[in-house]
Amino acid sequence: MVVGVILDVDLRSLENNLAHRTKEIDPGRLIVRRGQPFSIIVHCSHDPLQNHMLNLVLSLGERDELVISVGEDMWAEDKWWFRQQEVQDGILVTLHSPADAIIGKYDLDVSLTSRGGRVVEKAKRLHFHLLFNPWCKGDAVHLPDESQLQEYIMNENGVIFMGTADFIRSMHWNYGQFEDFVMDICFEVLDNSNDALKNLERDLKKRCDPVYISRTITAMINSAGDRGVLTGRWDNKYSDGVSPSRWTGSVPILEQWSKGRCRAVRYGQCWVFAAVACTVLRCLGIPTRLITNFDSAHDTDGNLSIDYVQDYGSRGMETKGDSTWNFHCWVESWMKRQDLPEGNDGWQVLDPTPQELSDGVYCCGPCPVAAIKEGNLSMKYDAPFVFAEVNADVIYWVVQPDGRRRKVNVDHMRVGRSISTKSVYSDKREDVTLHYKYPEGSEAERSVYKKAGRGTTEPSQPASEKALQLSVKHGSPILGTDFDLIIEVKNPGGKSRTAELTVLVQGVSYNHAHRGDIQEHSTSVTVPAYEVHKEVLRLRYEDYAKCLSEHRLIRVRALLEAPGENEPTMTVTNIPLSVPEMLVQVPGKAAVHRPMMAYISFTNPLPVPLRGGVFTLEGAGLLPQTQMRIKGEVGPGQKVAAKLSLTPFRAGVRKLVVDFDSDRLMDVKGVATVFVR
Repeated sequence: MVVGVILDVDLRSLENNLAHRTKEIDPGRLIVRRGQPFSIIVHCSHDPLQNHMLNLVLSLGERDELVISVGEDMWAEDKWWFRQQEVQDGILVTLHSPADAIIGKYDLDVSLTSRGGRVVEKAKRLHFHLLFNPWCKGDAVHLPDESQLQEYIMNENGVIFMGTADFIRSMHWNYGQFEDFVMDICFEVLDNSNDALKNLERDLKKRCDPVYISRTITAMINSAGDRGVLTGRWDNKYSDGVSPSRWTGSVPILEQWSKGRCRAVRYGQCWVFAAVACTVLRCLGIPTRLITNFDSAHDTDGNLSIDYVQDYGSRGMETKGDSTWNFHCWVESWMKRQDLPEGNDGWQVLDPTPQELSDGVYCCGPCPVAAIKEGNLSMKYDAPFVFAEVNADVIYWVVQPDGRRRKVNVDHMRVGRSISTKSVYSDKREDVTLHYKYPEGSEAERSVYKKAGRGTTEPSQPASEKALQLSVKHGSPILGTDFDLIIEVKNPGGKSRTAELTVLVQGVSYNHAHRGDIQEHSTSVTVPAYEVHKEVLRLRYEDYAKCLSEHRLIRVRALLEAPGENEPTMTVTNIPLSVPEMLVQVPGKAAVHRPMMAYISFTNPLPVPLRGGVFTLEGAGLLPQTQMRIKGEVGPGQKVAAKLSLTPFRAGVRKLVVDFDSDRLMDVKGVATVFVR
């Protein structure tokens, strides 16, 4: 055997990673994208090709479950192949991967063989990672718009839209898909899926398909039925974990899951599940964006309607398992759907929040957005459920004194409003509602409803011009203050009218879970002809504080029953309470590896002291998640300030995201943009 011909193999990680847009992940390890060639150099003591042949073998899996021989000069689009060229002191080897190659961690064996095929020398086994390539036309995730690629693959900073359709607020999120070891954790997530644990070889063979990968990720981000990343909780009891509203980024969640040997992290809610999924999919190379659907329906029985039954006697609200959430978050990923008929490529809905079983697994999608818009509910996966999320009717009932239910209102237009995502060009909101459905009331919309099996919904019978009209008005209340609700009863008719008015004010969470009754008010009102009666209710902090969830949301239901009118009138209003934003400042010029100071300040808006205050800071390329605890109490109206030294370790536009939590006040956010040279 010839000894010492191969001196070493240079993977040229820095050069290859730069060409493959993976330098941000790790400049020291070879990380490349499929369908795009990369070069390595085999350094040799003398010319090895006179009497020997170069041989390359790839393998995947801890036990080499898949082995791939790399042929020379095959010029094939569907196979791995390599081209070699003699250079000074060695061989320049250019490897070509197919655009549908399996993604994952590859082992590379480089050897010299005799002309007869006998191995005469073998180099030390090498390793590299292969990702999806949205820049490659042959890849199923190819996205031709460079500005979208910079946002949906390369941007580590995100904005999540929350609140209500009428009062949309934004929250910054640190995706951090290029932070240290995040890529390794993403492949660890895939390796711990039920399919991988059952049959790794079969699972690996499917990892060429973004449909399979994305569906696996939606199942693995939640921990229902597998070794998934996050456990969901919506009951306001988070003492044995972290409140979902406290998270500001995906990286600490993924790191905790990995370091905990795949033990689920506590706790997440829809935007946390979606944000972590966005991190993983972007890291793997699938263009992904986070979507917020306001007034999102959860239709458990598939009848495309959400029934709310209000019993004012018991103050309870039944929904038969159905519900509407003030907002709900999922992600869209861009890919071709070669498993579906033409017209279903492009953005696909993927929802990792565990809601309903899909083929026996808590996952949802990928479902073509185009199929939802056209009402093609036979398209894989989970199209009926997604269609209902943006199109279901909301039907309100009341329980009468004799126990019978009476329908009071059918709302065809409430569900699926202001569907939002972050703009490619800024942190502002982009409305994508028309990607999901045609304009309300249009002929196209009615055609889609008919195709979807809902039938053409006739609009509710308009109220008589002389019927009493009911509305709830309010300002923009700030948490900690007392404020007024104004319930207006308008009489457009020519005769005086008398009616019974019932108002129920409750604290609710963003998914409308009941948190407590704040106030109930019943009265008889008489409204002269052509006039408006105003009923004013004062809501005091001391009354509503004990009923609030971390989402700071108050729901008002008003019911008006007038003798002589067939149907009572009901209106429902959701009131979000705002808090002053935290001030985050990072003055001066920022440069890689140069220490700088961050300053944070916040004023307690409540009339009571805050205890157990803690700031949580995080920023991709700036600093890992860091906590700063506040000593003592923060009194009413008192300003609390903190400062922290940080040393940026990656250049570019960075976001420092800060969260403040305490015993009585949670989910206060602040952000600063830092340009690092």
